[in-house]
Amino acid sequence: MTNCQSSVFIVVGTLFSIMAAAQSAPVSTTTQAEIYLSQFGYLPASARNPASSGLHDQRTWVSAIEEFQSFAGLNITGELDAETMKLMSLPRCGVRDRVGTGDSRSKRYALQGSRWRVKNLTYKISKYPKRLKRVDVDAEIGRAFAVWSEDTDLTFTRKTSGPVHIEIKFVESEHGDGDAFDGQGGTLAHAFFPVFGGDAHFDDAELWTIGSPRGTNLFQVAAHEFGHSLGLSHSDQSSALMAPFYRGFEPVFKLDEDDKAAIQSLYGRKTNQLRPTNVYPATTQRPYSPPKVPLDDSICKDSKVDTLFNSAQGETYAFKGDKYYKLTTDSVEEGYPQLISKGWPGLPGNIDAAFTYKNGKTYFFKGTQYWRYQGRQMDGVYPKEISEGFTGIPDHLDAAMVWGGNGKIYFFKGSKFWRFDPAKRPPVKASYPKPISNWEGVPNNLDAALKYTNGYTYFFKGDKYYRFHDARFAVDSATPPFPRPTAHWWFGCKNTPSSTAVGDHQSNDEPIVPEVAERTGNGAMSQSKLTSSSAVSTVITTILMCLVSKLIVS
Repeated sequence: MTNCQSSVFIVVGTLFSIMAAAQSAPVSTTTQAEIYLSQFGYLPASARNPASSGLHDQRTWVSAIEEFQSFAGLNITGELDAETMKLMSLPRCGVRDRVGTGDSRSKRYALQGSRWRVKNLTYKISKYPKRLKRVDVDAEIGRAFAVWSEDTDLTFTRKTSGPVHIEIKFVESEHGDGDAFDGQGGTLAHAFFPVFGGDAHFDDAELWTIGSPRGTNLFQVAAHEFGHSLGLSHSDQSSALMAPFYRGFEPVFKLDEDDKAAIQSLYGRKTNQLRPTNVYPATTQRPYSPPKVPLDDSICKDSKVDTLFNSAQGETYAFKGDKYYKLTTDSVEEGYPQLISKGWPGLPGNIDAAFTYKNGKTYFFKGTQYWRYQGRQMDGVYPKEISEGFTGIPDHLDAAMVWGGNGKIYFFKGSKFWRFDPAKRPPVKASYPKPISNWEGVPNNLDAALKYTNGYTYFFKGDKYYRFHDARFAVDSATPPFPRPTAHWWFGCKNTPSSTAVGDHQSNDEPIVPEVAERTGNGAMSQSKLTSSSAVSTVITTILMCLVSKLIVS
């Protein structure tokens, strides 16, 4: 099943469950529990469809319940007992509890995988709530940010205009990010991880309150959401701020040691010995720290590459001439570049294209020939002719990748692209090649294409790169806009057009992403309630996007 098909399956299944259960009653049935466990990562996505209820085996079902009970701090019985269903019915954050392989449970906290490269962050409240005074909102938001600066060197400076790292809005219903709010009592807020910009949106239909058990406490929800904005996922420790379940108003708030360990694992311990007090005073702006520059800065002077690819182990490499660079989460690893001939014995330089297929093997293309490697070792007798191993694909390619939308191999040359499916005969349909312009916003004559480990697709040309939104099937919208300079955003170079833009709204969304977050990086503080109107909108949007992309690349 392709990503597109599975997306439609999930949202349609969700819609069916909503129609069957009206406005999300508390979890009281096995089917509701299956949907819940699927939504938060304990069961496969197919469990969200009531029609598939009961199709998984008993061991999978018991394991899912046990894992949820363990995460939630309940007695581990493996049974859907009253206590388990009661906890499933609590208001909670809508992001998954399990966000990926980097979500280590040897540490009780969990890291989403992205972080900010700078520690002096800026924010602005671009739209205030209707029921509270602005001065009060400013104070509560400042307190919420200060929770995370007390034990780290992070600082947060409020701005009233211009670009910032984190933008905060109080909005209702559909508000432009594809994740509509559903009115009072449902979704309270959602925040995006650093890879997706870090913004935080609050549902203005909620009764936001300050220092009162009435309504929804703004400070506590904001502090939780800003944890997501900084790169934290959920903790399995119930006392932690980043636990998924909303506990309501707490007159005396103190950050849990689990939360401290999590934030310090991303940004380090506080170096200033003068610790702030519990009143969370306003912070001051620290000097901007530019990204680390590679020891060999030739890649900064000329950032045009021959190809980029991910290894089977998830490492990202950039090839240029007879050398290669291993990329870290924010720049180039020390000790690079190195010679391609030493890293991949028998492989020449000046490679045209490369990709790693789902069989774990990496394919390199140059001129009329290709090479296949298992890790760093040549996998057989190579080179071979492209026409021999990839029938229907031209020589002298510009770029190649395995697209996340359907798992098929795509080759690019000049103004055309080809889709290659090794399971089909012939592997290339007669309708190919097709114009690259079908990939809206992507230029001709590419240098490289890559599905990165965060799930996004990237295209490179010259010293610039484009981030592609697979669902919309177009170059993504962001601030600063695409294309962006590859040297700064991928290789950690300074003195490039974007390197001095401290307030860049999405300043760290590419290289700082060892794994993709669930739900497109959106951490939503919510109850397990979704209105049918927002679900219908999601279904229609997803189906249309998938149909459009299917028509274009099929």
